[in-house]
Amino acid sequence: MKYAKTLFAAATVAAVLSAVPAAFAADEYNVSIGTTLSGAGVAARGDDVVALATGGKVTPGLAKFTVEHDGVAYYFSSEETMKTFAADPEKYMPQYGGFCAFGVAIGKKLDASNRYADLVDGKLYVFLNAVAFAKYEEDKSGTLAKAEENWPGMHHVAVEKVNGLGS
Repeated sequence: MKYAKTLFAAATVAAVLSAVPAAFAADEYNVSIGTTLSGAGVAARGDDVVALATGGKVTPGLAKFTVEHDGVAYYFSSEETMKTFAADPEKYMPQYGGFCAFGVAIGKKLDASNRYADLVDGKLYVFLNAVAFAKYEEDKSGTLAKAEENWPGMHHVAVEKVNGLGS
């Protein structure tokens, strides 16, 4: 049984990772993660995390509406969403540092696309691509439980590059 689980896990990882090039090619929001003038990295590919966490809609942020939190810059689409975030950043920040929740669950630190997001118990989770999101949907609670277990040991691990992609 352990051997079968290992084969299944390997097949799942292969399926998720093999879909990376197609998912990124189709992702109109796939921009390089840049830095601000202060040197802070830009979170969530520059998208407005308040809009994503409250309406599930990917909304590009603007540099003129920026909040730096824990050394990371968050861009917002309006002054209103910027102020909302500033009042309670933890409420709107994507879990696992904005990395793919399914990836964290299988022990891989992977980039994520805001196009594949879910809100569970008021927390925002983002995913690498449609394949990773579909695998997550098969067992949401199990995936998130495993990700919670894995994240403390992965927090400071480098992002894995997949076919030359990654942060």
